[in-house]
Amino acid sequence: MCLLASALLGGGAAARDGAPADMLHVVAAEVQDVAGASFTPAPARVDSAGLPAAWRAVALPYARASDVLKQAGAAPAEGGPGAAVTTTWYRLTLPAFQPAPAALMLYAARVKAYGPIAVYVDGQLLHQRQLDGATWYWTPLWLALDAGQRAAPPREILFRLQHGRASHTALASVWLGSTEQIGWRYQGRQWLQVYLPVMCIGAFIAVGLFSAVVWFRRGVGRGYGLFALLAGAQFVRALGFYCETRLANDWFAWLMLNSLFWVMTLVHAFQVLTHGRRQRWLSRSLLGVNLLVGVFSLPLLASWPNTPLITPLIYLLAIATGATIAVAGARAAWRRSPEAMLMSAGVALCVLYGLNDWALQSNFLGPEDWYLGPYMNLQNFAMLCYLMYRRYIGALSQVEQSHARLALRLGEREAELADSYRRLREIEHKQTVAEERQRLMQDMHDGLGSSLHSALRAIERGQLDEISVSNILRACIDDLHLTIDSLEPVEADLLLLLATLRYRLGGRLRTAGIKLHWAVLDVPPLDWIDPRSALHILRILQEALTNIVKHTEASQISVATSCDGLGVLVTIADNGAGFELAAALRGGGKGLANQQRRAAAIGGTIRWEATGAGTRVLLWLPLAAAGAAPAVSAAAAAPAPSIF
Repeated sequence: MCLLASALLGGGAAARDGAPADMLHVVAAEVQDVAGASFTPAPARVDSAGLPAAWRAVALPYARASDVLKQAGAAPAEGGPGAAVTTTWYRLTLPAFQPAPAALMLYAARVKAYGPIAVYVDGQLLHQRQLDGATWYWTPLWLALDAGQRAAPPREILFRLQHGRASHTALASVWLGSTEQIGWRYQGRQWLQVYLPVMCIGAFIAVGLFSAVVWFRRGVGRGYGLFALLAGAQFVRALGFYCETRLANDWFAWLMLNSLFWVMTLVHAFQVLTHGRRQRWLSRSLLGVNLLVGVFSLPLLASWPNTPLITPLIYLLAIATGATIAVAGARAAWRRSPEAMLMSAGVALCVLYGLNDWALQSNFLGPEDWYLGPYMNLQNFAMLCYLMYRRYIGALSQVEQSHARLALRLGEREAELADSYRRLREIEHKQTVAEERQRLMQDMHDGLGSSLHSALRAIERGQLDEISVSNILRACIDDLHLTIDSLEPVEADLLLLLATLRYRLGGRLRTAGIKLHWAVLDVPPLDWIDPRSALHILRILQEALTNIVKHTEASQISVATSCDGLGVLVTIADNGAGFELAAALRGGGKGLANQQRRAAAIGGTIRWEATGAGTRVLLWLPLAAAGAAPAVSAAAAAPAPSIF
């Protein structure tokens, strides 16, 4: 890009020869050096013919190469009072030409001197810069020679450049013309040389701040922290290219110089993080170099001022350090990490950029060449963003693969779980069938079987007549009906159980001359009712009705329900003679004890009350099950005697 820009903005030999008649491209000049004792202000008028030294012809762009060692040795003297100064004059004799009616502009890619610069047109002082000292970076020179109203075109342009005797100057070729003719050259170079790198470092530092926030918030990921530190170091290093800061042996110069070595150390840390191979010898050497340069470049050590007379030697050390980092990183990343190889290639390019800038600073390259240091930020930003993109895409790929593996494992676990549930349902079904079979066997054995055996023994002894046999058979049938009714799905509905009992026994109560009063109200559902507990409830109520019919001589029975918030109360009352509860329990009968055991088995209670006008049986059933119902003994499982 810079080579193409040089061709377009600088122009080749053909462009010089074929320039329009109202525009000049000056590529020849005369130069002379005048020794002095100190810096002096530029006079208002100068006659080039009266200057003391002899003129010698040079071609533009012109740069006299520096003696790096000599100027470094002279740096302490030039930094003190009474330092020798050289004034270099460049004289550009202009051929006859007729400028356009617009303002005549002067453009030069670079005018370099470590001291004040003055521009004269036809002997008259027109422009001055760097009166307070040279800046770190030389931007293009863009001057208006007149406002378009002139008596005659200019014939001579003088450049007065003052500098220390050990340093040298440089001057690019000069363009004269209107803004429409040569303004694009200035704007293009200014944009490529200043604005584009500024935008790049702005983007770099913005992403660096984002990385710093991620680093601090998450507390993990050294790459984020290194990126943030590298962006900060690059920003400090690039300040000299964009700030109009004067050259001085101060802390700003110290930061500018040392930030270069910080950048290289951070890049090395990035390489180690990327290829994963520790290089202790190089890491320790870099820390030692940073410490050495940081100490010897301190502004407090005035004997070695941190100025461009000294820094070319230090930059040679930086170039050698960068080359070492590139080679060591490439060896560590060879056939191991393409990303680390890319970083090593980037470091190698940065070394070439640094070598170019060192040659340009030392005048080994012409003043129309480009400083490539500002483009390190663009390259490093693009390279690191590409690496971050690759890491991001790799992370997404890993997440997708992880999701696929998780989906596969989830499918396998779902299949295993479904099979486990299927087997569990089969086991539960078999267990339920077995438990129900066991319950039916127990109920048939203890209920219907016991009644039939009792009837059989009584018949064999000849103790029963036909009516008694008929009553025993009806009792067996009632017990069978209760067992069958307990198997019906009641859906936690106590009222349905009571209605079933009324249906089975209501007709027989009427036949016995007992009037039934039904005062059953709606009650909450009892979710714990199952076939076993339903049979317990039915037999408790059957036992209560049987006792009323056999022992109380009642003519009326009432059945009622109510709810107390914790449970449901079923009340059976009669108008019979009643009985003494304590005497009945002591008498050895099993009916009342069976009722108590059945009530306890389903988590309820039963009690009897004598009212003076009969007896009340109170069966309390909980709304929620208190726990698993305990097994009922064979005596409790025995059927209630028939009411007939």
